[in-house]
Order: sequence, then C-alpha cells, then structure tokens
Amino acid sequence: MAFNIAIGPRERKSPFYDCTVEDGVTHFTVYNHMYMPVSYGDPEAEYRRLIQGVAMWDVAAERQVEITGPDAERLIRYLTPRDLKDLPIGKGYYVPICDHQGNLINDPVLLRIEDQRFWLSIADADVLLWVRGVAFEGGFDVTTCEPDVSPLAVQGPKARDVIISLFGEWITELKNFWFRETELDGVPVVLQRSGWSKQGGYELYLCDSERGTELWNKVKAAGQPFGIGPGAPNYIERLESSLLSIGADTLWDSDPFEAGLDKMLDLDRDDDFIGKAALEKADKRSRTFGMRVRGGIAERGRTISIGDDIVGRVCSSTWSPYQECGVALVRMDDPEMGPSTEVKVTGTDGKTYSAKLCSLPMYDPEGAIVRGKNTTIPKSPEPWTG
Repeated sequence: MAFNIAIGPRERKSPFYDCTVEDGVTHFTVYNHMYMPVSYGDPEAEYRRLIQGVAMWDVAAERQVEITGPDAERLIRYLTPRDLKDLPIGKGYYVPICDHQGNLINDPVLLRIEDQRFWLSIADADVLLWVRGVAFEGGFDVTTCEPDVSPLAVQGPKARDVIISLFGEWITELKNFWFRETELDGVPVVLQRSGWSKQGGYELYLCDSERGTELWNKVKAAGQPFGIGPGAPNYIERLESSLLSIGADTLWDSDPFEAGLDKMLDLDRDDDFIGKAALEKADKRSRTFGMRVRGGIAERGRTISIGDDIVGRVCSSTWSPYQECGVALVRMDDPEMGPSTEVKVTGTDGKTYSAKLCSLPMYDPEGAIVRGKNTTIPKSPEPWTG
C-alpha cells in the first residue's frame, strides 16, 4: 500500500529543492523540520555511484546553530565532553552533545568560523533550543541563531576531481574536516573536506539561500565529465562505514559509550561540562559492533542471542549488494565477545538467521561472509545526464 506525505508550510524546502525535483527525486524524509531527499528511485545504483564515482546530495537539512559573543568558546566547551582547547579557526571537530544525565542528544560537526563565532552542523534535533536554554540558565554572554547556511555535499572517490575543477588545486591542501571561506563565481560558500560517508568528499556550505539553484547547476555541470549523479546520505554505505545516526542507532537514554563514541570523550578535563558527573559513573561495557547476516536482513530492534541468552539488540540493518549479505549495527552487552562471535537473530521475514559479529567499519574486501574473497564490485551505473 502506497502513502503520500503532503508538502505543506510547516516543513521548509531547501534552496536546492526545485533542482532535486527536476532531477528526479522520488523519496523525501523530514529532517530538522525540512524536506530532505533520501532516494532518486534506484538505491543500489546510488550506492554504486557513491562507492565508485561521485554523487551530489542536498543536505541543507543539516542546519547550523551559530554561537557568537564573548562567551562563545566557553559555552561550546561546556556543551560537549570533547576537549576543544586550542581548536584553530578553519578546523571542524566531531562533537557529541549530552544532557545532564549523560544521554546523547546530538552529534554535530563544530566549525570555528572566527575567534568567537562557531557553527554546530547538527543532526536531527532542535539543538538551537537546547543551546539557548543552556546559555540563558548559565548566564553566558552569547548570541545564538540559525544562520542562512545550507550544505550541499559532493561525495565519492571522484569528488576531489570535481571540486578541483570548480575551485582549483588549492583544495588539495585541505585536510579532513578543515575548511575555508571562499566563493564560486560570486556564490559565497564555506568549503569543508567532510561529509556523511567514508568514500571521501566535500561539503559546500552555501551562505546565500537565494542562490541554491545556481550552485547546484554549477556543481552538476562540473561533475559531468566524472559521471556525477544525484543521491542522498546512503543507508547501506553508512552502515558499512559505521556512521552513527542519532535516533536510528540510539535511544533517548543511550550514552556515548554505547554509541561507540568513547574516543571523543575527555572526562579528565579540569573544567566542567554538561553530563560530566553522569558519564564518569556510566556503565562503559556496552558497545556497538557490526554484524553480517547470512541470507537475510536482521529486523531492527530485535534481540541477538547465543543459545537461550540474549546478548544484544539490532540498531539498524539492511542488505549489502557489495558483500551479498545482511549488514547491521548492533549494541552488545558484553564487549568481550568481539568480532567473529557467532550469534542468532530474527530477520525481517520472521525467520531465524545465523550471523557473525565483526569490527567496524564493515566496508572490507576481506570481510564478506558469503562471497569470501570474491569481492568484485558491481559495475558502475551509467553517468547521470538528468
């Protein structure tokens, strides 16, 4: 049975919305109160394009929270358990944000635009409201707002070639998560080497929403020689690459340890931050692993068992055309089990399947449990001419 979602005024359209419709978008989701494309009708072709070529994504729904003022840096440090001392202008950091009970509420990328001007490029949550509440209650001398900034991502192994053709060779100087304020034929952007995939890529933070169509068409034209095509944050690739999705891989009471973000935490900091006391007392045993399922797809939310013992649960799952097996991110109660542990899980068809835990990321030519070492990637789709 098919359903439709009405396009109404309570959700916003991105500056690239008309372009995505013209170029064949078939499915949207609502993310940060905006319509965000999730498919152009052929998920497997979009997956192959991402891992073999280059794709462009409308990710304007990754909204920015801007914090400026004399206490901007002090507030930023208070908001996250990651230590941000000596963060230079022009560099981005992945920063977990927790509530006072240590529960993970968002995992934005932080950009230091100026000495006392920061952006939080957020996942799906009303972070601006949280930041304003914290700033007011704490008496921080800051101004907070949502700036006119809309990211457009260019992702895949050929993304570098596309961005060089647009901006020049200087972009090769950018290291991961570093960025530069620049322009493209007068269109103002912040160009960052980043993106929600592990195939390599860049994000163009458009700083003038009136010029969305102009930017989209410039990137599309520059990408034609490299077979660029439309796409969206890819569900299959993000599982194989172990990219966390807040709300999909976490519950309201999940802490950063459960989500596998313990390397981002600095609990020994001298200064205070939200959730510090709770995180110091947290049960740090639960861990996130990958899982490969022979012949089926694990059902999200189902428990994982060894014999009669429940040992974990499925967070997110799908079928991998690359590995020719089901793949999933799973939360395990006992981290000592580790990769190669054989388990049982219920599939989306109600059947019980054998599965094996694996390390992350799962995008590993030696790792497929069905294909073994026969890991030829499917042929790339034809170049996009939309």
